[in-house]
Formats: sequence, structure tokens, C-alpha cells
Amino acid sequence: MSDTSGALAADREFFKALTDGNGDALDRLLADDFILIDVMRGAEVAKTALVELVGSGQLRFESITPADVYARRYGSTAIVSGRTAMRLRFEQTSVAVKSRYTHIYIEDHGSWRMVSAQGTQISDG
Repeated sequence: MSDTSGALAADREFFKALTDGNGDALDRLLADDFILIDVMRGAEVAKTALVELVGSGQLRFESITPADVYARRYGSTAIVSGRTAMRLRFEQTSVAVKSRYTHIYIEDHGSWRMVSAQGTQISDG
């Protein structure tokens, strides 16, 4: 089956959870062994750390504007890629960043859960 609508909906939910600061929604959407490769430093961020940072408000996504989003499905796995323009704040530091991203989802009992995410910053130069 090549239907990617569920994975694309989960991707929109991910961005909404980030901008809403909703740690509970992130916790439900992310697989327990989820790993994020962060767009600013290339560091690995585990699910528990991301949920805590976002849920506590220490990391705030003021806006995320996705573009050129597309998905490919391979059995129970979907890969969603696109671009974003984001404004985020970590503690007292505010940053605007453009990125390309890849999100990997698995379908688990009818729900899509993100297992991995990587963002790569797009330089203006």
C-alpha cells in the first residue's frame, strides 16, 4: 500500500505539538526509542529530553512553516521530507533558521509514530 496520508497527518501533528509546547502530544507521537539529530548542533536528542524541553517551555517553537513536503512509503514505514522556516527560543536565545528535514515514521497498530528526525540548516550564503 502506498497511502502516505497518515504519515503526513502525523507530521503536521508533530509540528503542531512543537508550536503548542505540548509535551503530552509529543510523548504520544514519538516512539520510545526516538532520536532527533538537532538542526543547530547536529547533536542527538532523545525522546525524553525533547518532551521535557518542549513541555517545560525551556525550548519554544514560536513558528514553524513547512514547505515542499512529500512522503514515500515502504510497507509500514514512511519517510517524510521537506523544508521549514522556524523561529525558536531556547531559554533566552531566539533564533530563526531555515532547514531541510527528514522524518521517519512507522505504522504501529493503526497509528503513525515518529522514530527518527534530522534537520539540516540551509545557509543563506
